[in-house]
Amino acid sequence: MSDPFELFAIRLGHVDRPARDNFLNGPAREGTMRMDFDMWLARNDERVVAIDTGFSTEAGAHRRRTLERSPQDAVRELGIDPREVTDVVVTHLHYDHAGNLDHFPAARIWVQQAEVAYVTSDAMRHPELHHFFEADDVCSLLQQSFKGRVNQVAGEATVAKGMELHLVGGHTPGLQIVRVLTRRGWVVVASDALHYYENFERRNPFPGIVNVPQMMDGYDQILHLASDVDHIVPGHDPQVMKRYAEDSAGLPEGIVALHHDPAEG
Repeated sequence: MSDPFELFAIRLGHVDRPARDNFLNGPAREGTMRMDFDMWLARNDERVVAIDTGFSTEAGAHRRRTLERSPQDAVRELGIDPREVTDVVVTHLHYDHAGNLDHFPAARIWVQQAEVAYVTSDAMRHPELHHFFEADDVCSLLQQSFKGRVNQVAGEATVAKGMELHLVGGHTPGLQIVRVLTRRGWVVVASDALHYYENFERRNPFPGIVNVPQMMDGYDQILHLASDVDHIVPGHDPQVMKRYAEDSAGLPEGIVALHHDPAEG
């Protein structure tokens, strides 16, 4: 058995948006819901792995999004030099997950082949599809590939002992989730396979979907891979910061330890 990882959720920014825009089905929701923009970091004695890298300053400016902290500053707050990050897992290439890859110059980058194929395909001629992505982020990934830094994987892959990648699709064709062994068991960083806890609890997904059956099947896959339902971490829910706050008191504001048990939701 490998050494378990410490696993952290890090809030990079947030936005308030209409609640009705966060659910595919059912009656229209009133009011607003906050959406956090998170990244995650896993570390043990052998690896330091960043999971997603937020959005770039440029992407934030024209989308009216503001970073509270940059990804490289976020890892510094945990006492890690960005050059010490050994791996970056890109769960998918949407603008709020795949910016700033150059902030971690020594890292190996992990992305699904299906995702790269999608963002370089003829589908990107449609504004309704390509507006989720930043062309600069895609170009940056391809540039890193030419430098030999990118692992394009197909389906399941192992980043290191105790860290697995699983293709779920749905939200994008190449969306992958990350299964991480911690001292409390297997935690699944669901990223945008699950935006909010409520999406999972009500089986009512976030509307940004390219394949609805894959999205719904992904919920079952997430539950199967996690040690228990309280080992599932959604990608954008402010409740993550609240549920893990009690055992994260010594950490900077907006960073919580997912290797501790959460409070009841």
